[in-house]
Amino acid sequence: MKKEDVKYGAYVQILKEELVPAMGCTEPIALAYAAAKAREVLGEKPDKVRIGASGSIIKNVKSVIVPNTDHLKGIPAAAAAGIIAGRPEKELEVIADVSMTEIEEMKDFLQNTEITVEYVDNGITFDIIVTESKGESSATVRIANYHTNIVLIEKNGKILMEEKVEGEKEEGLTDRSLLNMKDILDFARTVDVEDVKEVIGRQIAYNTAIAKEGLEGDYGANIGSVLLMMEGDNIRVRAKAMAAAGSDARMNGCELPVIINSGSGNQGMTCSLPVIEYAKELNASEEQLYRALTLSNLVAIHQKTGIGRLSAYCGAVCAGAAAGAGIAYLYGGGYEEIAHTVVNALAIVSGIVCDGAKASCAAKIASSVEAGILGYNMYKCGQQFYAGDGIVTKGVDETIKNIGRLGKEGMRETNVEIIDIMVGEGCR
Repeated sequence: MKKEDVKYGAYVQILKEELVPAMGCTEPIALAYAAAKAREVLGEKPDKVRIGASGSIIKNVKSVIVPNTDHLKGIPAAAAAGIIAGRPEKELEVIADVSMTEIEEMKDFLQNTEITVEYVDNGITFDIIVTESKGESSATVRIANYHTNIVLIEKNGKILMEEKVEGEKEEGLTDRSLLNMKDILDFARTVDVEDVKEVIGRQIAYNTAIAKEGLEGDYGANIGSVLLMMEGDNIRVRAKAMAAAGSDARMNGCELPVIINSGSGNQGMTCSLPVIEYAKELNASEEQLYRALTLSNLVAIHQKTGIGRLSAYCGAVCAGAAAGAGIAYLYGGGYEEIAHTVVNALAIVSGIVCDGAKASCAAKIASSVEAGILGYNMYKCGQQFYAGDGIVTKGVDETIKNIGRLGKEGMRETNVEIIDIMVGEGCR
């Protein structure tokens, strides 16, 4: 692919838009960002906070520890963190710098402030509305469709900024429909590495650091460590263990940032860390690693485009298949090997549901990475799943389209049921 091609510039920009740093699970951080922005607009600490959230936001914030809060959990904690310690200009690193004094102030704020949370259904999956009040003054901030997309800022009833929300379109982002498997591979093979070096290099550094912390520390169910103890220290296990350990740490209060993919830190780690481990094992050059990660990241984004940011379909499945594609590339695989790896992986694990962000995400990540590795080795051994085998159809892009349909439309009611189970019938 030539630099002057429209898709070349678009693919570079998509990577820059998606591979950004985030502190903690991205849904509570998005909520903290909205709360911090509302505090900034209000101009003072509120004495009343009202939070409206779509069901998928409620699901993904309910059980995860908010970083830099001394292990506080849940929607009120995320909002309090943003209000007390948030730096809205830092977006998804909004609560990266928090003092012990601010943590104590958060706890006091939670105990002594009226904070109400209500389910809202405005026809979109990703919706956060934070209204903060102090006496007669109030400020409202709304984020819709993706984590940093502020669409409304209002103060004392006066609209300061408003963007029309048209369904689940991602206004302001590069057109993801330009992605397809043949062009992604062409781009990965030919991209000037300097054009992606900053974003990919940062992903390698950040995600490796948090994975190592996950293995060394005591986080959640310690899935990464369990895998190494249970299965031994070989490359297949390390690939799964590193990705799982990163999630162990991130879901359970680690204060290191990650580089996300498709709005998710878990997906960012899943499509990168196994590829990094295989590159080490194979003594791949830095350039080979950067190209493999360019491929895996774009394959993950391609799959998630049809599904959307939040769904009942576990995003780790897409990222695990993408990791398999990156691993196939490192072994010298061409289009056929990479395409069949993705299709095989999706055929294996496209039934894992997302029941919110929490410790068990790490185990789902391990299963998804295993599927990616198995998908590649199936093809190496002359085995594959064929069109007509369930949701598999002819062509990798068409199979990915089926996955998008399944995750977005087919599992819509599943998502409602999961939310009802988790947080009660009031969220219907």
